[in-house]
Amino acid sequence: MAERRADWKRHISDQLKLRDRVQRHTFEEIVQQYNRLLEKSDLQAVLTERYQTEKYDVQRGHEASSLDSSRSDSLHQEMSQMRIRHQEELTELHKKRGELAQTVIELNNQIQQKDREIQSNEARMLEYQQQIASLEGDCRDLRSNLQELEMANQTLKDEYDALQITFSALEEKLRKTSEDNQELVSRWMAEKALEANRLNAENEKDTRRRQAKLQKDLADAAKEPLPIEQDDDIEVLAEDGGKGAGETSPNRPIGRTLRKTSQQPQGGLLDSISNIFGRRRSANSFGTSPETSETPSGGCAEVRVPTTALHVFEAHDGEVNTVRFSPGSRLLATGGMDRRVKLWEVVSGRCEAKGALTGSNAGITSIEFDSSGSYLLAASNDFASRIWTMDDYRLRHTLTGHSGKVLSARFLLDNARIVSGSYDRTLKLWDLRSKVCMKTVFAGSSCNDIVCTEQCVMSGHFDKKVRFWDIRAESIVREMELLGRVTSLDLNHDRSELLTCSRDDMLKIIDLRSNAIRQTFSAQGFKCGADWTRVTFSPDGSYVAGGSADGALYVWNVLTGKLDRTLDRNHSSAINSVSWSPSGTYVASVEKGSRAILWSDM
Repeated sequence: MAERRADWKRHISDQLKLRDRVQRHTFEEIVQQYNRLLEKSDLQAVLTERYQTEKYDVQRGHEASSLDSSRSDSLHQEMSQMRIRHQEELTELHKKRGELAQTVIELNNQIQQKDREIQSNEARMLEYQQQIASLEGDCRDLRSNLQELEMANQTLKDEYDALQITFSALEEKLRKTSEDNQELVSRWMAEKALEANRLNAENEKDTRRRQAKLQKDLADAAKEPLPIEQDDDIEVLAEDGGKGAGETSPNRPIGRTLRKTSQQPQGGLLDSISNIFGRRRSANSFGTSPETSETPSGGCAEVRVPTTALHVFEAHDGEVNTVRFSPGSRLLATGGMDRRVKLWEVVSGRCEAKGALTGSNAGITSIEFDSSGSYLLAASNDFASRIWTMDDYRLRHTLTGHSGKVLSARFLLDNARIVSGSYDRTLKLWDLRSKVCMKTVFAGSSCNDIVCTEQCVMSGHFDKKVRFWDIRAESIVREMELLGRVTSLDLNHDRSELLTCSRDDMLKIIDLRSNAIRQTFSAQGFKCGADWTRVTFSPDGSYVAGGSADGALYVWNVLTGKLDRTLDRNHSSAINSVSWSPSGTYVASVEKGSRAILWSDM
């Protein structure tokens, strides 16, 4: 600080010396004139005093001697001339003095102005010096921060290198773990296959044992005479058995013998026959039960375009994601974020709760019935798909293997295989007989929905593409890109047209024979509310229906390509899914709230 103060004083001294050198010649003439003026003034005072003295002396000389009058006159005249000359010089000097005084005043003013400028410049210099000191402090701080950041950067680089090494090690460990896991899965599947073979062998042994026991019971019963009435069921069974084209069957002699037996009904024998045929039927895990199976409608006599909400009901505790009618239109299934699939029986325009399917660990995303209505397949957010039987509501299969949410799952036409699509960008083909994944196909994008034909799987994806897969070749046959993320796919009744819905708020019909977009549907106010918004064909393919984000149900006429009607008074939130019953009578819709609605034109 002392060094800075000395620099400041030296700077002021240099400035004053510079001003002295620059401005000195301007004042030198004035100072000289002023000095001469002062000298003349002093001289004038001396002369005046001397003249006064001489005047007094002359006056005294006149008094002393009159003889010197002439001399006195000349001296007086000389003195008068000198006085006049002195007066003129004095006047000139006074004039010069005034001018010099004015010049001095002006120069003093200029000096004061310069002094003020110097003071202002000094104040500015002081301010600049303070700013320089502040900036120097900032520079020091920035240099310190830069050093700290460089050290932190080096530390982060070292940590990154260490993490990279750790990542490589973990990646290698993951690879080995995946290989071990694959080996364990293979061994586990082999064990499951062996266990299944053992169970099948035991079942076969049990079946043969029961058949042998039945044959023994039949042989024992045949030895006893039992008269049977003509309208008895056993009489009919015996006659049917005897109508064979001469083939040897144990039923024919049994029938003839039964006519000669007593009239006591053999309930145990009939029960044994029913049990044998019942067990044979249940031995196949994908058979149908006559009590619970529905007869799929081959075609609908009349499609009713919905106009009225017949039944508005609370379907789930929370958001309802999906809805689907059974093949016979008698049951309605809904799936929600409460991890349940609920079943509703459609009776006289109302949905009556019939049961719930449990077992999922996360929200349900997709529902599908098999072609007979005996099994229900559901995909969920816990990375798995599940199958329940509809006669006892029991969970039969849990198919795990995806590493992301399963967003859609569908039965193939043979009902013995299913295809699932997941958020992990893969599609998996499952064999329900062996309960194993047969194929895994990497699609490259999250799969939102799936539909199937006999040998082709069609999938809609997050990357705006519809992909067509050949099941046998595990490869993409073709792709078609839409203008938005694909949320839904549906096939018409003869599987010749594909209905798509995408986030560009448009529905499109793709002709699968020409691989071209045949129609596009949109409407003012229609907006696709989610990546899993489902739309549907009518059973005869003449209408399409979809739900909007504003809670309105839109129905378009396929023949005219125009909007047929809008139903917008009952849903309170975005519609997630719409399903048209195979009979053509009802339409069901579910929303992001907890509500479901059954529609028709009744």
